Amino acid sequence: MTVKTVVSVSIGSSLRNKTVEATFLNHDFRISREGTDGDFDKAVERIKQLDGKVDCFGIGGADLYLWRRNRRYIVRDALRMANAAKITPIVDGSDVKHTLERKIVKQLHEMGILKEGMKCLLVSGIDRWGMAETLAEIGLDMTYGDLIVALGVNHQIRSLNELDRVGKFLLPIFTRLPFKIIYPTGKKQESQKKKAIYEKLFAPQDILAGDFHYIRRYMPDKLDGKIIITNTTTEEDEAELRKRGVKQLITTTPVIDGRSFGANVLQGIMVCLLEKRPENLTWDDYLKLIELMKLEPTIRELN
Repeated sequence: MTVKTVVSVSIGSSLRNKTVEATFLNHDFRISREGTDGDFDKAVERIKQLDGKVDCFGIGGADLYLWRRNRRYIVRDALRMANAAKITPIVDGSDVKHTLERKIVKQLHEMGILKEGMKCLLVSGIDRWGMAETLAEIGLDMTYGDLIVALGVNHQIRSLNELDRVGKFLLPIFTRLPFKIIYPTGKKQESQKKKAIYEKLFAPQDILAGDFHYIRRYMPDKLDGKIIITNTTTEEDEAELRKRGVKQLITTTPVIDGRSFGANVLQGIMVCLLEKRPENLTWDDYLKLIELMKLEPTIRELN
């Protein structure tokens, strides 16, 4: 049987690199994550080197698409990476975020883990509009941290309508700027920022959700009793969260050899299984495959 290869070329830290082998629906996969420490040029060159030699690329550490409601915006820096792949399909994970993450939030609500009225911080709603909508729909008391974590602006967004208005104003501008301005890349993914505004943002929440690099960079030392819903966590991350008092770590993507890979990796696997170009796939195609793969949240009790 031919082994399918999925390579996530990430502008994140090379310290988080990992290669694993796994089987999905009786198909064997070799999955790699390669970080370029914030260097977009290096990421573009790596994609060019591997183009046509692997089965699917993932764009890691950056978004190709950002959303507000049904409007999609293209991130210029990530588009450079996407355009470097002339033969091999390339994905950024956004279709998984719009399908699997919605499903998992609903499952967690049905399981009684997410309850109406719980305080929830989604660190970046624009990055995960599907999760942003679904968390609000099930009745959580939502805060969206987009302005604080991406721009350092001391303002908490408290509704989807406000998030939509912020996105309408800022997305046409920020999708054209260097991505490192709004997102921790390279070595920034291994460092933390301690400020009172971040403590005030995180402290009252029952649930922390969304991008783990944002959570990790801005989280306070004490996270007693909190639930974290995320992905891209390592065994070292899990140990750190346990030390800080996190109650549960819930990952939306499967854990393989101690690592929950990013949505881009899972979408790459799904594109290989569906045997179609990503531009020819619909969200319904992904949802049907999610059911077939029996993808479920991975829940780990830390404290």
